Amino acid sequence: MGGMTGAATAPAADPGLQPQRTRLAWRRTTLSGTVTAVLAMRAAVRAASPLTGAVLVLLCSVCWLAFLALAHLRIRTLAASPVPAALTPRLAWAATGCAVALALCAAVLVA
Repeated sequence: MGGMTGAATAPAADPGLQPQRTRLAWRRTTLSGTVTAVLAMRAAVRAASPLTGAVLVLLCSVCWLAFLALAHLRIRTLAASPVPAALTPRLAWAATGCAVALALCAAVLVA
């Protein structure tokens, strides 16, 4: 059949796209964490118990700042080289822990 061969050729992979998508994902996650922290703080200001609200605001702030620092570290690592180092399990667990803690704080404030 005309110029068709039996072997299909795979498109060439662009190694620059994956780190860029990953950087954008970290930025989106940081933005959603920021929104969660702000809404949790807003709910804490309106909480029935000022002491509980203050403690949760402090906890939300610490979790958000820790996640922000971890995300910034990862974004810089991804931007530093064309083939960045893999995400370490320690960083992955720390980022996951911060995100889960922030979500739990927000859930407690809303409930």
